[in-house]
Amino acid sequence: MAEDSVLLREGLTRLLTDRGHHVVAGVGDADALIRTIGDLAAQDGLPDVVVADVRMPPTHTDEGVRAAVRLRRDHPGLGVLVLSQYVEERYATELLAGNSRSVGYLLKDRVAEVTEFVDAVVRVAGGGTALDPEVVAQLLGRSRKQDVLAGLTPREREVLGLMAEGRTNSAIARQLVVSDGAVEKHVSNIFLKLGLSPSDGDHRRVLAVLTYLES
Repeated sequence: MAEDSVLLREGLTRLLTDRGHHVVAGVGDADALIRTIGDLAAQDGLPDVVVADVRMPPTHTDEGVRAAVRLRRDHPGLGVLVLSQYVEERYATELLAGNSRSVGYLLKDRVAEVTEFVDAVVRVAGGGTALDPEVVAQLLGRSRKQDVLAGLTPREREVLGLMAEGRTNSAIARQLVVSDGAVEKHVSNIFLKLGLSPSDGDHRRVLAVLTYLES
């Protein structure tokens, strides 16, 4: 857990431990985060996921996300979930570039939705993706591949956004009040229109969003 606000760091730690999760360490800056993860890795004790603030000391600009990108590079099996006060598109794009597994970007307001936050942590720890709806909306909106988006129907775009949040087909069906079969059809159409073949495996759900982020 990397967060310079002691109050928030302790609060998130308590929130997770109360729900049966083990928080191995809490630090207040990016350098400490990198050192701690390095020490844990050397002891064969790499955690499943790191939760880190985007902005941390000393400059409170991009230290946290830079550390997250470095940790993803140095420890490919480590899940990283970053928290941000606002949608910072450049940082989100950099974090999501490349390997699409075990990564998340949530706005801090989402932490107030305890169940959603804990679910996101668990999802990223398990190799999945957790993207805040606002992050998805802004990243899709700035995409330079609008010609690809133009091929999707409004409903397919809506389904794509929910997919990017890490929701299952059943969860999407409940959200849109449609059948599971209808969602499966939309998902299949999205994969087809984006040129994602079955050989891409389970990553197609994330690649369907990351396609727009590559330039």
